[in-house]
Amino acid sequence: MTRPGYAEPHVDLGDVATPQLVRRLGRAPRAVRNYFTKTWALVAMEGQKLRHDPTELLTRAVQPVLWLVIFGEVVTAARAFDTGNIPYINFITPGILAQSVLFVAIFYGIAAIWERDLGILQKFMATPTPRTALVLGKALSAGLRGLSQMVIIYAVAVALGVSMNWNPLALLGVVFIVLLGATIFATLSLIIASFVKTRDRFMGIGQLLTMPLFFASNAIYPIANMPDWLRAIAAVNPLSYMADALRSLMIVPGLSIYGLPLDLGVLGAFAVVLVLIGGHYYAKLVL
Repeated sequence: MTRPGYAEPHVDLGDVATPQLVRRLGRAPRAVRNYFTKTWALVAMEGQKLRHDPTELLTRAVQPVLWLVIFGEVVTAARAFDTGNIPYINFITPGILAQSVLFVAIFYGIAAIWERDLGILQKFMATPTPRTALVLGKALSAGLRGLSQMVIIYAVAVALGVSMNWNPLALLGVVFIVLLGATIFATLSLIIASFVKTRDRFMGIGQLLTMPLFFASNAIYPIANMPDWLRAIAAVNPLSYMADALRSLMIVPGLSIYGLPLDLGVLGAFAVVLVLIGGHYYAKLVL
């Protein structure tokens, strides 16, 4: 019995890669070329699933819209937080995008458990594809859903009169941060799925992690409004650096506490470490 809308993929991931990608990687060493070709194959497969069943994207749009339209507008009118020279609705918009990516990616381990139950994961593991490529491909697939949230949040923000930064380089930077953040939280999700192994247990742990990550960050309120103990937690929370990077790129004037280079460095370090750990433990899903 297969999951509705869930097409079983071909086990040869190299066949899914586009000719354009192969040409671009043609000058790279063969091992590097094969690695990224197979990683891209998993992302392409996810894109095919979303194209055939886009309803999930529409349902996931409800939550960020409610946060911006209701919570954001109410708190802006109440002036509950000191956000300096920008309105609170401008401050919260990048934070809601970071939150949306977190909520999409942190439950991505459920998809891996589904694939194991359907026998798809076993076929992936039987291929010579590097385990980190499997993990990275799955993580970047979560980024596709994150990019759809980005489009929705930009549209709602414009309707609410938020001063958005439309510089093409800034937009590319936002795309990169969304993909990087999705990689971090989706990979964390896959690592958790490698140990809990059942959907019910995973849902409980996922819900347990989501709210602390969200509220112990600067997504919806400034660091200056936090007590000292919460500031210490926010300082090691990757969502804080993701929201901070998005604020420096999305709104006018940009607002950053840590600075964009530090944000990128911390997020990149989290992504690399989690992908390596995820590649090590990914095989546990089938055991």
